[in-house]
Amino acid sequence: MRAISAIARYLAGVVFLVFGLNGFLNFIPMPPPAGIAGQFMGALYASHYLWLIFALQLVAGVLLLANRYVPLALAMLAPVIVNILSFHVLMAPSGLPLALFVAVLWAVIFVDVRPAFAALFQARVQARA
Repeated sequence: MRAISAIARYLAGVVFLVFGLNGFLNFIPMPPPAGIAGQFMGALYASHYLWLIFALQLVAGVLLLANRYVPLALAMLAPVIVNILSFHVLMAPSGLPLALFVAVLWAVIFVDVRPAFAALFQARVQARA
C-alpha cells in the first residue's frame, strides 16, 4: 500500500504543481468555458480569487512532491478538490474525469496518512485534567 500511496502522492503533486503554476504562468492555454461556467470563472478571475486557488495548489503540490507535511497538503487540497468536483458536476462536465482522478488520488494518499487526522473523527473531546 505504501508504494501505491507514494505513486498517488507523486501524481497528485505533479498535477497540482503543473495546474498551480499554469494559473500564474499560463503555459497551457485553455479556452474559457461557455455559459454559466464561463460566467462563474469570469467572476473568480475578476475577483482574483483564482490566485488563492492556484497558490494553494502550487504549495500543496510542492509539499506532496517533497513528501513533507503531507497531511497539511491534503487538508489544503480537500476544499479545492470539492470545489473542482462541484464545478465539473454542475457546470462543466467535460472536465469531470480528471477531477475524479484527482479525487481518487487524494483518497489513496489520505488512507495512508489517516492517523494524522484521527482527532478529527472523534465524536467527543476528552477533557484534560
